[in-house]
Amino acid sequence: MIDTRFPTAFQMVLTIAVHNRDGLRCTSFELAAGLGSNPSFVRKLLVPLSQSGILISSAGKNGGIRLGRPANEITLHDVYSSVIFDKRLWAARDDVPCRCPVSTHIAVLFESVARRAEFAVMGALNGLTIADALSQLKEIEQQELHAADFCPKAAKSLETLQS
Repeated sequence: MIDTRFPTAFQMVLTIAVHNRDGLRCTSFELAAGLGSNPSFVRKLLVPLSQSGILISSAGKNGGIRLGRPANEITLHDVYSSVIFDKRLWAARDDVPCRCPVSTHIAVLFESVARRAEFAVMGALNGLTIADALSQLKEIEQQELHAADFCPKAAKSLETLQS
């Protein structure tokens, strides 16, 4: 089963960053609706994101969820680590019978490959911030608008999707 906690948490944090940027309030109900998800799943992910200081929640009439620090200080590695904890990306199989040189040493070899890959992935996530994602999101939106200007059919499709 594919673990969707990180992409879901990333979408949540980015949605909150957009709301914060636009001066809007964001609630767990709005997050769940945007994710097409259950509000209890959203609240489960809010716990570690709040504990790590990425998000701040407040209850009450004017409550909501906001970023716990500036978007340029929140890396995707922070978000990943917050919701995935210490779970490894890959693990060697431990049920391989030792019948040949490959099966005897595959766990050690695979562990080396997995460590290198994980180091690269974590480095990439550490080099990207929520502010970077906000900029990229804005660029994508502008490209869509630009494309819609040149293609009336695309503009009509975009209007239909937005309504």
